[in-house]
Amino acid sequence: MTHLIATFYKFVTISELETVKSSILTSCQDKQVKGTIILANEGINGTIAGNRDAIFEVLNTLRSYSALADLEHKESSSEKMPFAKLKVKIKPEIVTLGIPEVNPAQQVGTYVEPQRWNQVISNPEVVVIDTRNDYEVEIGSFKQAKNPNTASFRDFPQYVAQNLDPQEHPKVAMFCTGGIRCEKASSYLLSQGFKEVYHLQGGILKYLATVSPQESMWEGECFVFDERVAVKEGLEPGSHQLCYACGHPLSEADRNSPQYEANISCPHCCDQLTPEKKARQVNRRRARKERKQRQNNTLEHTIFISEASSGITSS
Repeated sequence: MTHLIATFYKFVTISELETVKSSILTSCQDKQVKGTIILANEGINGTIAGNRDAIFEVLNTLRSYSALADLEHKESSSEKMPFAKLKVKIKPEIVTLGIPEVNPAQQVGTYVEPQRWNQVISNPEVVVIDTRNDYEVEIGSFKQAKNPNTASFRDFPQYVAQNLDPQEHPKVAMFCTGGIRCEKASSYLLSQGFKEVYHLQGGILKYLATVSPQESMWEGECFVFDERVAVKEGLEPGSHQLCYACGHPLSEADRNSPQYEANISCPHCCDQLTPEKKARQVNRRRARKERKQRQNNTLEHTIFISEASSGITSS
């Protein structure tokens, strides 16, 4: 079964958060939609997956609120359900910068469509910055981009304070996975006195879905926060897998390393693996294997019952 994946966000004031959360939760549960949706007074941020009709019914529920009537979404697909469960949460921010007064709904940089992005970042006067975390940048980015080497988005203001100056760097272009972090970062830079601030509309995902491989200036794969781990041009599944111990994306070279042990450790975390932690990881691996076996048994039983009710089981 092909699952439709919809990603969306919008910076807009949302009131009565508990009411909105309850409505969204009910809609998703009724349609067996899984994923994560974050709500805050500053807006909404989410990625959900399910069958096409179910996804559009949930999106219609979201758009029934006047603040979200023009909510845009991006689509991709996966043969495997990329989420294990549904989470709808209320948080202080839909993407955490740690500076509540930064409000993209009031002040934001210049949106750049994917078709124009190559032209913008090819300008030698423009400083190009990848606003994602270091482990994301490691597996793919635009060649010209500076890596802030941040462990979380909260670290971005410190990077700006130490490395950028409105007088020395008057033109800045930023990008991220789906557009939300670079949009908020653009608002922050404007509040710090930067005059020309650009950000990639729709983020890397829209760029990979829109720009042909022949014209693309992207190098590598794009990390995504679901079980696909990474995607490439055309939003096709990438080659990276996730380390269950530390959450770092693993390349084929990482998985071929003598420091890699499936579901236990990888080259990025093996030096932190104590005997106690290894024992816990072994137990978790066993539990995952048993859980998967139970799921397979349940699926086989469901298929058998379905075939029996249709009169097509063998005698």
